[in-house]
Amino acid sequence: MLAQAGRPLGVNCKFWSDREESCCAGLGEIVASRYEDELLARRFGSGLDVVTFEFENIPAETLRTLSEHARTAPPPLALEVSQDRLKEKELFRSLGMQTAPFVAVSDLPSAHAAANALGFPLILKTRRLGYDGKGQALVNSSSEIETAMATLGGVDLIAEGFVRFSREISMLAARNGTGKIAFYDPVLNLHAGGILRCSIAPAPQISAEQLSALRENTVRLLNALNYIGVIAIEFFEVGGGYLANEFAPRVHNSGHWTIDGAKTSQFETHLRAILGQPFAPTTTLGRNAMLNLIGALPAPDFSAGQSVYLHLYGKTPRPGRKVGHINIRAPQYSDLSMKVQELCTVPGVSDASAEIESFCARYLA
Repeated sequence: MLAQAGRPLGVNCKFWSDREESCCAGLGEIVASRYEDELLARRFGSGLDVVTFEFENIPAETLRTLSEHARTAPPPLALEVSQDRLKEKELFRSLGMQTAPFVAVSDLPSAHAAANALGFPLILKTRRLGYDGKGQALVNSSSEIETAMATLGGVDLIAEGFVRFSREISMLAARNGTGKIAFYDPVLNLHAGGILRCSIAPAPQISAEQLSALRENTVRLLNALNYIGVIAIEFFEVGGGYLANEFAPRVHNSGHWTIDGAKTSQFETHLRAILGQPFAPTTTLGRNAMLNLIGALPAPDFSAGQSVYLHLYGKTPRPGRKVGHINIRAPQYSDLSMKVQELCTVPGVSDASAEIESFCARYLA
């Protein structure tokens, strides 16, 4: 989607993929090799204006090597911090951003000590390589700790106090090399089974004070990392305030609605930021929803309808895999709710229709 957004800007792309088959086929040169290939990291950026990335499960060492031979954005530090949940939480705290209580865990005694400090229930998470609900376990009593640790693979962990939040909000923003920041409206997200199912933008029921707090926290993080590019920060809403949960140093799934629901998509905005081009307006158009297509596709004769936009990724469906998304735009939240719920009745669109229906009834009525 970055490459597609770059074409109207005259941007030519070169891709590094860790597999021979790639959804980028036809969009530019593709170099297939494992991401740990140090030799490729030294020469990949030759002749390129900038190197960027679309997901964070690449070795930080690879990006650092790339940065020694080509300009990279976002910076390697942002990737390194985002890959380690403990470093991430420690950075949030150092910037005055509120988080859930947390404790580092390295072995069984430290896990029990963390439980004594945090109480139950708590969540044990791997410090690295967790996404879409993976790499974590809910622990309700001390008798469950050892089993949870074994399930998580005996790696370094972080224990977090269980947070009963009212809803999840993500902030999408971009910062360029001069320090200028462009914001998108806050996004309300629904997860089911640990996977993002639906996003609503602008997030309803956000006060001016809440918006100010969300933006202030976002600015702190962007400036601390000397960040360049689009970032997504996930917040838990608790009692009208916000706890920072995690950030993604890249264009983000909760921002896919911007392709059809904002004057400038997150993908174009990311390219403008990393290439030093002026930002274009990021204003939201109407009321928007995004439905992820997980593990299945609608029938080939699926008719999108007015202000409904189908985006497929060219991936073979399999359980739990994101293979596309549908964007929906409407003038009012009530109209949006009707469209979303109608789409959820279409086979192949969502296996979380009950959760989405409840979500719409609660926030879009």
